[in-house]
Amino acid sequence: MYGVPMAKDFTDVAELCGVFDVNPGRARVFVEKVGVDMPIYEDFDKMIAETKPDYVIVTTVDAFHSDYIVRSLELGCNVITEKPMTTDEHKCRAILDAKEKYGKDVVVTFNYRFAPFKTKIKELLNDGVIGDIYSVHFEWMLDRVKKLGAHGTSYFRRWNARMAKSGGLLVHKSTHHFDLVNWWINQKPAKVSAFGKLNLYGAKHALYPNTTRCCECKYAKECVFSYELTPIEVEYYKNNEKFDGYWKDKCVFADDIDIYDTMAVNVEYDGGAVMSYCLNATTPYEGWKIVINGSKGRLEATEYETGFQARRPDDVVKIFDLNDNVTEYHVTRGGGDHGGGDQRIREMIFRENIPDPLGHKAGTMDGAYSILVGVAANKSIKEGKIISIDDLLKG
Repeated sequence: MYGVPMAKDFTDVAELCGVFDVNPGRARVFVEKVGVDMPIYEDFDKMIAETKPDYVIVTTVDAFHSDYIVRSLELGCNVITEKPMTTDEHKCRAILDAKEKYGKDVVVTFNYRFAPFKTKIKELLNDGVIGDIYSVHFEWMLDRVKKLGAHGTSYFRRWNARMAKSGGLLVHKSTHHFDLVNWWINQKPAKVSAFGKLNLYGAKHALYPNTTRCCECKYAKECVFSYELTPIEVEYYKNNEKFDGYWKDKCVFADDIDIYDTMAVNVEYDGGAVMSYCLNATTPYEGWKIVINGSKGRLEATEYETGFQARRPDDVVKIFDLNDNVTEYHVTRGGGDHGGGDQRIREMIFRENIPDPLGHKAGTMDGAYSILVGVAANKSIKEGKIISIDDLLKG
């Protein structure tokens, strides 16, 4: 996401000066792939002291984002962090307090905002084509089909399947989606209620006796969920397991999986809008559908990311007015990762003074509000009640 583009496209404005990882073997592979001669550190504070960076880019397991964000701020560095900014309200508060105390910047990399299709929706809503926003219905699907990549299933093989590491999919994945809605409708989430189920994965639904990981499983040839590590995953992960014991091909029926694969969330916003949202990691194809209703009409948009429907050359936003008219806006599918969003967000992050009339660049409070919807949803599922975002922010 950052290393190779920085070394190739941003040498006039950015210099990589060091890398820290708890797995030194993986860090060595990273340095080789990037092709930049930079030191590898096994002590974070030592790296900061010796390299004196302007920015630290945080790409750790989600639950540890806050540790490195806060420490970077304390040591006088600005921060660029992967989403989600962090995984619970206490770590969120620690980041907000540190940012205020040390006066440094924290940028959250919501690359979905930058994709042309999502940008078009923002432009239309900003132009007031459907008037004041009344309600949102948002459905996101993560597929389980092996030949399509089984993206939804992949979360249950990795560290993401443990709530303590990721906050579950309502934080790890949905932070993208909640951020999009916050940005699109320009309102802040206020109250949340939710339900969550584990319907397909985990020990309760095991098709075969749990053998811990796919590469050692005697049922691998017949199991629809079996997974073979790619060459790059072998190089980065399997060849370096001796350093941290991390497996990237754990069984999706492991007995310590404690996140949900099927989720439904309701959100009330401070500007009066309400949203019904669902995330499903068990579907036949991947993509999303959104409906936004307003005082002057209705917006409908769908984006297919896998399956035969994803072969079409463009995506369509439909605007229905109150006179039985429909206007279609066709957006050519963006090249590159995340619908063309990755290249655009890198330009915004690494180059200064780029105009940002739509507010694409996400800051600390954007990161906070996006994760707190997921945090509140997890609390609502567990406690069976409506959760206030302000209560979480205030601690």
